Amino acid sequence: MISVCIPTYNGAKYIEKQLCSILKQLLPEDEVIISDDSSTDDTVDRIRAYNDTRIRIYEKCSFSSPIFNLENALKQARGDYFFLADQDDIWSEDKVERMLKCLQHYDLVVSDSCIIDDNEQVIEPSFFDIVNARKGFVHNLIKNGYLGCAMAFNRKIRDYVLPFPKTIAMHDIWIGLNSEIIGRPFFLNEKLHNYRRHGGNASSASEKSSYPHYYRIWYRLVFLFEIVKRFISRSVLR
Repeated sequence: MISVCIPTYNGAKYIEKQLCSILKQLLPEDEVIISDDSSTDDTVDRIRAYNDTRIRIYEKCSFSSPIFNLENALKQARGDYFFLADQDDIWSEDKVERMLKCLQHYDLVVSDSCIIDDNEQVIEPSFFDIVNARKGFVHNLIKNGYLGCAMAFNRKIRDYVLPFPKTIAMHDIWIGLNSEIIGRPFFLNEKLHNYRRHGGNASSASEKSSYPHYYRIWYRLVFLFEIVKRFISRSVLR
C-alpha cells in the first residue's frame, strides 16, 4: 500500500494538476494524505471536488510550518511505502512504478527532478546536477541532495524519523541524513517529476542560500545533535 503525503497551504492554483498526475498512478487500496495548514483560498474545496475515496484530507490545521504540516500527514498515513509530494509539482507518468521497483532493494529512494517555473518552462534540466547529489552523510550535511518532494521510503524510515525534532531547519535533510545512518538510501538518476520554483514556494532547495554563514553552520550542528540524540534514544529502546 502506498501513502502519498502532501502538505498544502494556499495551493489552489496548482493542486489539481498535481493530484491528477498522482492519482492516475495509484491503485484503489492506496491513499493520498493531505494536511492543509489553514488555507485561505479554495485549496480544500478543489481537493474535495475530486470525490475520490483514496484522498483523506486533514483541514484547518495550525502549524504555520511546511515541516510540521508534512509531519502531520506522515503521522496519519497507513501505507507500507511513503511518497512525499509538494502541492505545486507535477509527477512523471511512471514515477510510482520506477520508485517502487527501487524500494524493493533500498529503504529510501530520491529521484532527480526537472526544475520548472510558474509557467512550466524548464529552468534547470537536473536538480542532481545543481547540488552534485549523491549518497554520503558528510556530503549531504554540507550540500543537501535529499529533496523532500522527490523522496519515497519504507515504514522503517518513517517510524524512525517521527516525530520531527522541533529545532530542525527542514524535514527533507532530517529524513535523508537519518536514512544514511540506519538504512540504505539510493539516488535514482532519473527525472521523475517536475519541481516547480516560484515566489510562493515554502522552501528554496534549488536556490543559493540567503542565510548568513553563521546560521548555516549552526543549523548543521543542530542536525548533528538531533541525529545523535535520536540514534542513542532508539538504540536504548531496542
